[in-house]
Amino acid sequence: MKFSTKGRYGLTIMVALGKQCGQGPIALRQIAADHNLSEAYLEQIVSPLRNAGLVKSVRGAYGGYMLSKAPNEITTGDVIRVLEGPIQIVEGIDEEAPPQRELWLRIRDAVKNVLDTTTIEDLAEYSEENPEDPGYMFYI
Repeated sequence: MKFSTKGRYGLTIMVALGKQCGQGPIALRQIAADHNLSEAYLEQIVSPLRNAGLVKSVRGAYGGYMLSKAPNEITTGDVIRVLEGPIQIVEGIDEEAPPQRELWLRIRDAVKNVLDTTTIEDLAEYSEENPEDPGYMFYI
């Protein structure tokens, strides 16, 4: 599965808003400057997020955007589905031979599980200095 810049930048917006949750609205201009992104492109991305009820806009001199729910109530799956559409690994899955169809379904379900169990709060609180132990074990 490949996510477009729309999905990736949408998550960037949501994480930036999640980090500032409870501190008032943030201008897209600030998010664009902080992440070296196009403000015009972020304006296009934030519109479907607002229409889906994930963010709300505040007008005025100190306006901007803020999350419409708590960051722990919004999953990355919510954001990706709004911006990228349904999560599917391959098209025409029903036409595949049973073993391949089962593989694609298992991969799709694993991707959905990760997206639906990872919240904006999880991403906003991530720190490279102290990442939570993902529980991976590597053997050489």
